[in-house]
Amino acid sequence: MVSDRRVCYLEELEQALDTRGLVARVVRTRTGPAFLRVVNPEAASLAEDVTCAPAPESHDHYYWWSWGERMHRVDDPGGAAVKLAHVLQPLERQPREACARRVQGPPRRSPDLELERPSRRP
Repeated sequence: MVSDRRVCYLEELEQALDTRGLVARVVRTRTGPAFLRVVNPEAASLAEDVTCAPAPESHDHYYWWSWGERMHRVDDPGGAAVKLAHVLQPLERQPREACARRVQGPPRRSPDLELERPSRRP
């Protein structure tokens, strides 16, 4: 059955994601296609639902992002896992002072604080 093959592909991706520290489970619904729910356990709001289906122009199966864009070939679940791990990685936060300095730029020197240059004597 076609959906069984797709579930197998999703289960292969699930295993590849497990080695990268992401939590993934295949979800089977009564009415729609199965999908893989992927969550970053360090930041649970970072999650993605991955489906598996053939490309419209061929019979080759691919993993698909939740917004309908083709992600990666099913014959390379490790490559798809790398992409998912990258997308679900939290941004590193910087201290507020560093962010403020970046926005404001480097400190400016006041003209009042300029040192007087010694005059040259002839």
